Amino acid sequence: MKYIKELSVTANEQLNEGCFLLKLKSDTALPEIFAGQFVNIQAKNVADRILRRPISIHDVDYSTNELSVVIQKVGKSTAELSKVKVNGTLSVIYPLGNSFPLNEANPLLIGGGVGAAPLYYLARQYNAKGIKPHVLIGARTEKQLFCTEKFKQVSHMHISTQDGSCGEKGLVTENSVIKEEFSSFITCGPQVMMKALAQKAKEKNIKCYVSLENRMACGIGACLCCVCQTKSDGNQCVCSEGAVFDADNLIW
Repeated sequence: MKYIKELSVTANEQLNEGCFLLKLKSDTALPEIFAGQFVNIQAKNVADRILRRPISIHDVDYSTNELSVVIQKVGKSTAELSKVKVNGTLSVIYPLGNSFPLNEANPLLIGGGVGAAPLYYLARQYNAKGIKPHVLIGARTEKQLFCTEKFKQVSHMHISTQDGSCGEKGLVTENSVIKEEFSSFITCGPQVMMKALAQKAKEKNIKCYVSLENRMACGIGACLCCVCQTKSDGNQCVCSEGAVFDADNLIW
């Protein structure tokens, strides 16, 4: 079931120069939410931006009925969301989309830039199953990383920065941990990164699950602006049939 509610803003924390963490609290019990799902948030006070913004879920705290999202400022709407005040409210539709797989024995979770955000909740869900996964995060520079200490608590942490300021120097797709044995890759980030990881997974004969970031407006598969092509099922709406797909089934 999907909900549309006014959620209270209980925290707005700046993570780096361009990213902010918002905690949003419901006045009723949260429904079951899985890693990989997302919310659609309405940005107020932006007259020429009537569509909601899809944001992946970073974490969920059922004890306080709060969900967390990471906002990256890339336009008027996200800039407005980054400035929301504590004790304010936001109109949110949730939870939307499908989810990352939770049945992998030894997955490598790979995030590029703000694509790392949903992997924290996924790592926590694997922890609950008794599995401490390996997590690989990539960024251009150390200053663009976020929540690394939190990730270290729930995963075996690996980092790549293009300038070498933290972790291994180079692209995330070149990190040495990728050469190790894993049951699958689970990834979110720039499409060029995910396509490269999908190819590496194919060479290793393992699955690669990707979270697509197609432009989404309605979040329920009605407007058809986020359609992708698949080998087995033809055109699929990323917002309702995804955003998580088996990379081998995509035509991209």
